[in-house]
Amino acid sequence: MEIVHISAECYPMAKVGGLGDVVGALPKYQNDLGHIAKVVMPMYRTKFLYENEWELVHEGGQALGNHWFRYSVIKEKTNKLGFDLYLVDINGVLDREKVYGYDDDTERFISFQLAVCDWMSRWQHRPDIIHCHDHQAGLIPFFCKHTYAFRYQLANVSVVFTIHNGQYQGQFGWDKYYYIPAYDTWNWGLLDWNNCINPMASAVKCAWKVTTVSPSYMEELRHAAAGLENLFEYEKGKCSGIINGIDTNVWNPATDPYLVANYDAKKVKEGKAKNKEKLVQQFGFDPNKPLISFIGRLVDEKAADLLPEAISQSVYQYNGKASFLILGSGNPYVEGALAEMNKTLKGYVNTYIGYNEELSHLIYAGSDFLLMPSRVEPCGLNQLYALRYGTVPIVRKIGGLKDTVKDYGETDGFGITMEQSSIEDITYSVGRAIDLYENKSSLFSKITERIMGIDHSWTASAKKYIALYESVK
Repeated sequence: MEIVHISAECYPMAKVGGLGDVVGALPKYQNDLGHIAKVVMPMYRTKFLYENEWELVHEGGQALGNHWFRYSVIKEKTNKLGFDLYLVDINGVLDREKVYGYDDDTERFISFQLAVCDWMSRWQHRPDIIHCHDHQAGLIPFFCKHTYAFRYQLANVSVVFTIHNGQYQGQFGWDKYYYIPAYDTWNWGLLDWNNCINPMASAVKCAWKVTTVSPSYMEELRHAAAGLENLFEYEKGKCSGIINGIDTNVWNPATDPYLVANYDAKKVKEGKAKNKEKLVQQFGFDPNKPLISFIGRLVDEKAADLLPEAISQSVYQYNGKASFLILGSGNPYVEGALAEMNKTLKGYVNTYIGYNEELSHLIYAGSDFLLMPSRVEPCGLNQLYALRYGTVPIVRKIGGLKDTVKDYGETDGFGITMEQSSIEDITYSVGRAIDLYENKSSLFSKITERIMGIDHSWTASAKKYIALYESVK
């Protein structure tokens, strides 16, 4: 089976969130199962682009409304990622350093989708599956099935759409209707939602199958989907949730090159202690206290706005019995509040503002607990990385966190869960973490050893995607 993944992100070429990790791993595991999976994404000007060799495979042109643009497609030569990676370049549109955040993002990603469809329509052999990820590829199901330019070549190709975050839908006004290639006008409703052209809604309507990145998140979308709740209820028959996996070759404490000391489940106590020693020296913590860390975007979705008050309250309420380390960036107010806490609660709290891949690996290895009090978490990968590294997750019971973390107070439990994203729930959970860490029995040690053996590799999830493809092929 030949599968083409179309995405705005793919690690290590470009990554903003979990989407990049998923698209950077799933195709490799699908290839390992004997299929042919490849990735097509925009050619941003990133470090990965300049450090690798590429070959030109196609050049073409398309129209975005009244504007004609040229595009080119290049391919990474060595297959170093375990799958073929293709980059689509449009001068003046996709040649940016950042993935998102530009005033012309609508035009950028529609142009990208037009170029991808034009290129695929010229292939001698059609792929079996086109797998689109998030709204930046959300118009492709409609383009393939209904536009005059592409439907004769692509209408019979099965299209699967995966939602990594339903809060971001890419909607734009009908005043830009001319961006869409010509189609039978009675199909305009397949583009519309609440009097806007909504790429995510269109993809849910037009794709052959729709998935999200965890079963619980699919259920949640029927009740909280930023306005698309009724659509998910109506289309529930073709929707399913498949939990994300992690690339266990990249995220492996036994071989991770970013760690001070490598370790496995048998040596978890000694290995984590050495990595923790590095962290506490770097950030000024007491090595004898539990280290509770947060890694991620400092945005409301992640409940990052609650962190300053919840951490401050925890320090005072529990007499400084725990240390807190935050790695991330986002809301300037949260960044400022955390930076101020570095001074007022020095020795108890420290923050690294920004993105640092090497440090993130060290934090997973050296921390005792990972805090994820998210308001929205479609799947979450951080808790899976934490488990892999023997770090106990502290999570809110929502989305993929609910599906992957079981409270240690339950039979066979191994994490700490909270019901709500609130300062009170976070503070209470921190207290439970301190109690677990200080427990004089070997419960904490047993949990850290056991969680390293939980299998969250992509192998099982990749098989579920293959089964889904076969159901529509």
